[in-house]
Amino acid sequence: MSRTKMVSTSTSRGLFAGFLAIALAGSVNAADVSTATGTVSIEATPAKIAVFDIAAIDTLDSLGVEIAGLPSNLYLPELAHLKEGAAVVGDIFEPNLEALSELEPDLIIVGGRSSTQVEATSQVAPTIDMTMDGDDLLQQAKTRLSTYGGLFGKQAEAEAATKALDAVVEKAHAAVSGKGKVLIVMTNGPKVTAYGPGSRFGWVHAALDLPAAVPDVEAATHGEAVSFEFIRKANPDWLLVLDRAAAIGSEDQNAKTTLDNELVAETTAWKKGQVIYLPAGDFYIAAGGVQAMSRVFTAITDAYSKAK
Repeated sequence: MSRTKMVSTSTSRGLFAGFLAIALAGSVNAADVSTATGTVSIEATPAKIAVFDIAAIDTLDSLGVEIAGLPSNLYLPELAHLKEGAAVVGDIFEPNLEALSELEPDLIIVGGRSSTQVEATSQVAPTIDMTMDGDDLLQQAKTRLSTYGGLFGKQAEAEAATKALDAVVEKAHAAVSGKGKVLIVMTNGPKVTAYGPGSRFGWVHAALDLPAAVPDVEAATHGEAVSFEFIRKANPDWLLVLDRAAAIGSEDQNAKTTLDNELVAETTAWKKGQVIYLPAGDFYIAAGGVQAMSRVFTAITDAYSKAK
């Protein structure tokens, strides 16, 4: 079966670039794809793709791009319809190389939790890493949207989706303006971690110009472990809450139970009912997917719009 021809123009991740240059050199460029490892040129629209990153799946779904190979768990109920007719080719952490080989995709897309699998999946088909992170996640999401639109001949759909996302963000920005400081927390059963600007969830602060209740929260992947005393002292006007257990389908104690205590109850956020339980899967698993981000921004808008 023919393969999509690709030539890497990036010098990063030499093994990946070397694979593309040696195996697929001499192609006529048709689309320049911006990836996490640099720009890659793809000669023809991939006819059959396998995708491991939920954010990428979410965005491709918004464009109506057919995905032939998917991870076993899509986490978001909004994506469940994609399972029909698609092959299971692993999970979001690790590919099933045998299933991938049987599928014979023209292109494999990894990102985030599956980004470490580029070398493995490249044994089966050309692979691009579409990982997104950082405070500019919103802009990265729009760049990915445009990139996928060009690659799959969905430019009009990508432009429409971009405008729709911009409108959602603009509405959220207007809703939060001047309404106080925010603390983002994640519960994992009874445990709580906090996030601020520069953290994995710092993009919310950046996209909406949200002032942080604690500007110097440790910018760690899994946040800074904090106590309920920390939350009381921070005294945020708003609490943005991610329930990790809900995001991954765990039966651990939920966020509402964890935060319902005398110390958190002393915060302005709790007293005013300004605690937002964000769409867990959208925020934790699919961050950077345009539909998932839209639902997060809409949840924030709805909650702030109700504030007195």
